[in-house]
Amino acid sequence: MEKFRVDEVRTWRIRLPYREPFTTSFGTEEVKETIIIGIRSGDHFGYGECVAGRHPMYSYETVDTASYVIDRYLVPSILGEEVDPVSFMETVKWIRGHRMAKATVEMALWDLYAKILGKPLYKVIGGVREKVDVGVSVGIQRTVDDLIKKIGEYLEMGYGRIKIKIKPGWDVDVLRRIRKEYPDIKLTVDANSAYDLEKHMSILKALDEFNLLYIEQPLAYSDLVGHSKLQKELSTPVCLDESITDSHKAWEALEIDAARVINIKPGRVGGTGESIKIHDLAEEHGVPVWMGGMLETGIGRAHNVSIATLRNFKFPGDISASERYYNRDIIREPFVLEKESKMSVRKSPGIGVEIDWEFFSTLVVKEKRYGV
Repeated sequence: MEKFRVDEVRTWRIRLPYREPFTTSFGTEEVKETIIIGIRSGDHFGYGECVAGRHPMYSYETVDTASYVIDRYLVPSILGEEVDPVSFMETVKWIRGHRMAKATVEMALWDLYAKILGKPLYKVIGGVREKVDVGVSVGIQRTVDDLIKKIGEYLEMGYGRIKIKIKPGWDVDVLRRIRKEYPDIKLTVDANSAYDLEKHMSILKALDEFNLLYIEQPLAYSDLVGHSKLQKELSTPVCLDESITDSHKAWEALEIDAARVINIKPGRVGGTGESIKIHDLAEEHGVPVWMGGMLETGIGRAHNVSIATLRNFKFPGDISASERYYNRDIIREPFVLEKESKMSVRKSPGIGVEIDWEFFSTLVVKEKRYGV
């Protein structure tokens, strides 16, 4: 892999309101607060997005911790240096954890690398398709009627797979109502670690009756053994999300049959390179993967779509159209849902999107610039 010199780094902390509040078992979010990074080499800029949240709910990382790690450690490791995405991760592997912060930089370097080559990112990493299957994730609603109505709206829009968030008390009865209304739709559930194996086994076993594609992250993120035990009691595949922090953790889960499906979120696992490792490892084990989402703006979404073109992405991803989460995205040409619940990868060099700088500037709450 050819190296390039990093001449400048810029970071922008932005706040972008969601179209509507998004509720999971972790809580409710109303505003996307994130870091966008731009890395320049010569005349080319590569962009990445931080997926860490405002609070340490989904992960111990937050937008504040990521900002500190990026400023204090990651930017100095690349500024003025000859780098590439792979060597960058080797350089910073001494930093324990902080994979969301590392992914912010690493994914920008992949965008930059592809632009220097003059090729779309999906081609550079070995993607095999120009369109990817997508679905929609529906947060916990005020009432079941509200949820049924919301699902109907998304089906009308053309989404071919529906995922709902569940938690104790919002699960079996809700699914029974959904299946009554929509007996044949592709349906999955995501618990975001809301259940306990001993306390909720009967509830989790009851989910088998609803013909789900998989049950996503029912138990604590650290409990691989518990997920393995649970899988033995279920006919529905268990899918792991938060548990898969890197390729080694994916290997552990696969070895003990704790995951028959894996959700890959590049921003969670450390970036594009680690996503490819997990993808390849799962494929070797005959386990399908799919692309998760962290309510990204168009920058993160473009990276995710590019990676989802790899061969073993077998299930629809949570890469909904830009309008699903935002009234206005930060890119000039937002992602849209196409026929048969698909989304097209961008074919311009890199991730193939341009920032709408006029709108973007209205969202910036802090900006930093580092030059050589």
